[in-house]
Amino acid sequence: MGAAHFVLHEEEEAFADWINKRLQTDKDVIHFLPLAKDGSDMYEKMDDGVILCKMINLAAPDTIDERVLNKGKNVSIFKRHENLTLAINSAQAIGCTVIGMDSHNLQSSEGKRWMVLGLVWQVIKMFLFNQITISNVPGLVNLLREGEDISELMKLSPEQLLLRWVNHQLEKAGSQRTISNFGSDIKDSEIYTDLISQIAPKNAGVNKTAMQRQDLIERAEIMLEQADKIDSRAFVTSKDVVKGQETLNLAFVANLFNNFPGLDPPAAEVDIIEETREEKMYRNWMNSLGVQPRVNYLYSDLYDGIVIFKIYDVIKAGTVNWDKVNTKYSTLPAKKYQQVLENCNYAVVLGKKLNFVLVGIAGSLNPDGTPIVESEIISWANTKLEQGKKDISIKHFQDKVNKTALPIIHLIDVIKPGSIDYSLVKQGATITNEECLSNAKYAVNIARKIGAPVYALPEDISEVKHKMVMTVYASLMLADMN
Repeated sequence: MGAAHFVLHEEEEAFADWINKRLQTDKDVIHFLPLAKDGSDMYEKMDDGVILCKMINLAAPDTIDERVLNKGKNVSIFKRHENLTLAINSAQAIGCTVIGMDSHNLQSSEGKRWMVLGLVWQVIKMFLFNQITISNVPGLVNLLREGEDISELMKLSPEQLLLRWVNHQLEKAGSQRTISNFGSDIKDSEIYTDLISQIAPKNAGVNKTAMQRQDLIERAEIMLEQADKIDSRAFVTSKDVVKGQETLNLAFVANLFNNFPGLDPPAAEVDIIEETREEKMYRNWMNSLGVQPRVNYLYSDLYDGIVIFKIYDVIKAGTVNWDKVNTKYSTLPAKKYQQVLENCNYAVVLGKKLNFVLVGIAGSLNPDGTPIVESEIISWANTKLEQGKKDISIKHFQDKVNKTALPIIHLIDVIKPGSIDYSLVKQGATITNEECLSNAKYAVNIARKIGAPVYALPEDISEVKHKMVMTVYASLMLADMN
């Protein structure tokens, strides 16, 4: 029997309010806004995909090239499906879990409202969490505990960082309370009252009169009035606070952090560990598969092999013999180290069995279960281009012609004729770097629009990053095979 799925009306109302505020001046969706206060018309108004695409660009700017969006008041059913396919593949590329989603079950007529609401929440959460990084807020180093270094913070999820942040502010405020969740711990509004008072500017007029009320709903309402004084009343109602509605309270706290982090600059210069584009792509790919625990930092979260094993089983079901995997570790450091080492050795063995000279990020396999090697992808691409009478080919993935993105654009046109608007494509003997990047943005977005799960960024194409370019072609090959 399948798991039951529910739609929470509190979430519909909160998310509709967020969409209304964030997109209220966007001319492309103005005919849909405002959404009803209770969010009841959200699904109908989102089923042409445009609002979803706009939300994704708020969460991860420039992910979607809006030149490829099908806009207007009367978008055809075919064009709606294209927009929704683009939204799903773009959400996947930035690390949202989209397992089981397609353009059909996101449409209001198909009736999977819980799936739409789940994707909306993932995108909003990504928007809220994007600022919760050391590079954006160096003062996060104040949350380090005795004996920890910067790499320890990198391991923490945004939720864990927010919990530490709240406790840090409570300690500064002289409170005896601490928080370990965004549910039961916040129901009495005491923690929120102290937190808001601590982080608010001194001239904001924030007070703690909420604590004079015994009725928890009244207390929560007065607390939210204080949040409103610092323009941070969002996501929760007084009832959501008293109920301990975790999703919305997490959003409320993340919004408070983004508006008023209240963290002193580090005393010394911080050596920030910057994530590379390639590392981010791999991390987003893993998270889009829905692996648990979620990957926050590659070099700590993969250390014991567990996530890698789960990925192996996604790539090819049944690859891992879980009886050979250590999932519970000894409390003795030396023994634990040995168990982790055993896992890593087993991961290498399985990688060799799968012949991982790796194809690609999509983890594609031939029908007989063998990996697709680079030469096969290149041969496939050139054959398709020749069949489509395109006067272009590639020698390898580092071929400088890839810089223009033209081989990819022409390949997409062969896979799905008519999908390319060549008036938007820069061609000729003297294409500038800027024009190459413009082509690459267009290519990535059209590829996603026709169903290719592209995780690479346009910059990876225009800079001809070998492995990243390979994944684009592998993704197109996968789309062509399906």
